[in-house]
Amino acid sequence: MVQIVWEFSVPRELISEFERQYSSHGSWAALFARSRHFRGTHLLADSERPGRYLTVDSWDDLASFQSFRAEHSTAYEALDRSCEPLTNSEHRLGIFVVS
Repeated sequence: MVQIVWEFSVPRELISEFERQYSSHGSWAALFARSRHFRGTHLLADSERPGRYLTVDSWDDLASFQSFRAEHSTAYEALDRSCEPLTNSEHRLGIFVVS
């Protein structure tokens, strides 16, 4: 299994909408759920820095995510564009193998 970890900075006034889109039942999770290789999303809110979040997306393996991304690139890019205004910044921290 792999976990893809992203870090986001979110303006205070957009936190509710960001959480709605990025939660384990949000728009991203719904998109990823089209794949039988997707294992879930966790949204982590930093308790010391309001507006700082991590997402952890779990997949069977990296190839499954890459295949999904290629197959659903139009929907992925459209959702990415619609969510872009919700953040000040976003950075992929890495793709981690669960051992």
